[in-house]
Amino acid sequence: MSYLIKIIIAVAIIVAATELSKKSTSLAAILLGLPIVLFTSFTFIWEESKDVNKIALLTQETVIILLAGIPFLFLLTWLLKNGFNYYLALGSACAGIIIVTLIIQRFFLQ
Repeated sequence: MSYLIKIIIAVAIIVAATELSKKSTSLAAILLGLPIVLFTSFTFIWEESKDVNKIALLTQETVIILLAGIPFLFLLTWLLKNGFNYYLALGSACAGIIIVTLIIQRFFLQ
C-alpha cells in the first residue's frame, strides 16, 4: 500500500507539471522548483525508519547534486535554444551533472 501512495504522489506531480506547462511555463517551473518530491520522500523515510541521520545524510547529498545540477540547467537551455536535439541536450546535461557530482563526492566528501 505504501508503494501505491508513493507512486500516486509522484505521478500526480508529474501530471500536474505537464498540464500546467500547457497553460503557463512559469507556473509549471515554480511547481517543478518546489521541493515537493524531496520533502515527501523525507517524510516517507522518516515514517518508515525514524532515522534522523539517514535523512540528514540524504539532505546533504541532495544539496550537492542540486548545486552540481544548476549550471547544467543553463547548459540545457542554451543547447535547446541553439537547435540541438532534445535528447542529445538532455543527455549532455545529465552526463555533466553525474560527472560533476562524482568529482565532488570523490574529492570533497571523504
